[in-house]
Amino acid sequence: MNTAATPSGVGAAPPRALSQGDLACALAVIVIWGSNFVVMKMGLQTLSPMLLGTLRFITASLPFLLFVGRPALPWRFIVAYGLAQGLGQFGLLFLGLRLGMTAGMASVVMQTQAFFTLILAVTLLHERARPAQWLGLAVAFAGLLVIASAHGEGALQMSLAGFVLTLGAAFMWATSNLVVRFAARAGGDYAPFPFIVWSSTVPIVPFFALALWLDGPAVVAAQLAGLNGRALFAVLYLALLATLLAYSLWTRLLQRHPAGRVSPFSLLIPVVGLLAAMLVLGEQPAPAHWAGTGAVLCGMLINQFGHLWWKRG
Repeated sequence: MNTAATPSGVGAAPPRALSQGDLACALAVIVIWGSNFVVMKMGLQTLSPMLLGTLRFITASLPFLLFVGRPALPWRFIVAYGLAQGLGQFGLLFLGLRLGMTAGMASVVMQTQAFFTLILAVTLLHERARPAQWLGLAVAFAGLLVIASAHGEGALQMSLAGFVLTLGAAFMWATSNLVVRFAARAGGDYAPFPFIVWSSTVPIVPFFALALWLDGPAVVAAQLAGLNGRALFAVLYLALLATLLAYSLWTRLLQRHPAGRVSPFSLLIPVVGLLAAMLVLGEQPAPAHWAGTGAVLCGMLINQFGHLWWKRG
């Protein structure tokens, strides 16, 4: 499988543009993950962060192991991805949401992963970034700052602890993106779906151990006995749509394209996240949030099409 990124240097081919099919996959991921934060909030009304993580990854992996063969990759990639994306990203994110992070603001702060990913990809993988990519990310980052710093009537409030934990989750997301790129460069012939299923087995035991330690066996047993329809819906959505489907599509995109080109698509997630939080949870964004969202969209346009304008100029 020729999915490895071309090393930078003299004679290296420029990154290819996304096809219409790849663009459709990226947009599907945006909708699923944008609504994801509202569903997490729903699940955390009944389940503790660590128990929600346990059930999410049990549902996303164990029922499929009999039908999905292990990907042709060294275990180190499977384990590293499972720890970074599973335990790291979602353990921190669930804790952040429980400790005062709103769904809408979480969808914004998580997008700092695009900046972490681009910097890590350029530094560790020596992937090339066009000037337009840096400009687009700068404009989008300015929009994120406007959204995150808005205060006053209608502003979405968030706790400092929730913000720090969510920022850590964004860094772990970027780390998992780099694991995928390293795995692709290793040349293993594997499909995204088996990779996601098998890597989802990795965080189950750590999540459950943390649930027993932080919550206590009695609380864990009571939460499992008190599962309601809302909690079950959250677990199924997070496991089947947000984990298996969305991450399979995301991993496929990262296999086919440089991380710095794929990750900026996630900057559109706050648009869906803020709207979903407003419609479902009643969160009311301030005008500054919408202004910042407009800047994010402009940054995306520059990132995707700026190289064409750059050449014409």
